[in-house]
Amino acid sequence: MIQTHMTAIISAPGKIAYQQKEVPQLKANEVLIQVKFASICGSDLHLFKGKHPSVELPSAVGHELSGNVIAIGDQVSTKKIGDRVTVEPVIACGKCHFCLRGQYHLCEEISFHYRKGQGAFGTYFVSPEEHVFKLPDSISYEEGALIEPLSVALHAVHKNGIKLGDTCAVFGAGAIGLLTAMLVSKISQSKCFVVDINEFRLEMAKQSGATHAINNLKENALETILRETNQRGVDFAFEAVGMKITLEQALQSLSKGGAATVIGIFEDPHPIVPINLFIQKEISLSGSQGYNWDFQDALNILESGSIHLQPLVTHRFRFEELQKGFDLLLSPNNQAIKVLIEM
Repeated sequence: MIQTHMTAIISAPGKIAYQQKEVPQLKANEVLIQVKFASICGSDLHLFKGKHPSVELPSAVGHELSGNVIAIGDQVSTKKIGDRVTVEPVIACGKCHFCLRGQYHLCEEISFHYRKGQGAFGTYFVSPEEHVFKLPDSISYEEGALIEPLSVALHAVHKNGIKLGDTCAVFGAGAIGLLTAMLVSKISQSKCFVVDINEFRLEMAKQSGATHAINNLKENALETILRETNQRGVDFAFEAVGMKITLEQALQSLSKGGAATVIGIFEDPHPIVPINLFIQKEISLSGSQGYNWDFQDALNILESGSIHLQPLVTHRFRFEELQKGFDLLLSPNNQAIKVLIEM
């Protein structure tokens, strides 16, 4: 059994460090994965800045990965050595009120591996069998590392019940925003507005199914959305940035009876919102937490060919260049969406 491996941590705000760590001893229901690719997530960036609302530094980092199974526990029955896989990196207790109702994403002790000291930016990763998903032959390792963010977007879209003809606005054209736009545009076949301040990302939004890509610095996003919807607003809005201004715009862009969903992580946990809108327009606001039975659906959607993840991969770095990947994503006006780290 492999004893130790190299793993990356965020040792201080803006600083990647490497350390040799022990590989956890496999439990009977666990598999050992040799990581092929790991991807930098938006929540990793909050962590990198030292502003993640749920994690203190130093911390392990990374939770989007793909790789090969190289060892299995004694009771593992659905995975075998050599399987190409991705991992649902959630940790749930399985015993609380919500877990027993099948809502493990709301677990009273919800956590993720990186919060417990095991990040995806390491040579090996240990996971319970039930959270390991085989990659179909048609899905590459690179795409496999993006099943996690696709599942995040899919969960947010699923919970809203979007149907054919509904109009939508997505605020933020990072990976989650673009994936959300891909999904809603496929489902609704109607107007899909994507709002951002980065021209490269807005161009990617057009390629991802958006009918309108709006630069929030160059035009009034709210005026454009209202004009293009005959002043009614959109049926659904998604906030995928984590900022007060985009949350306000998401709420203001809604039609009467519309619904907004927050996907972005807010570094400021107490933004002020135009509260009277909820009464005047009878709108609703909800959050979307991770995923809940969404991984296999995400794999099925990708395998069907109805959406494509490869265009979102804009940069690749080696493991020892991880710092460059983070610095790139935080540089002004960067032309990056998903940065993959080859392990």
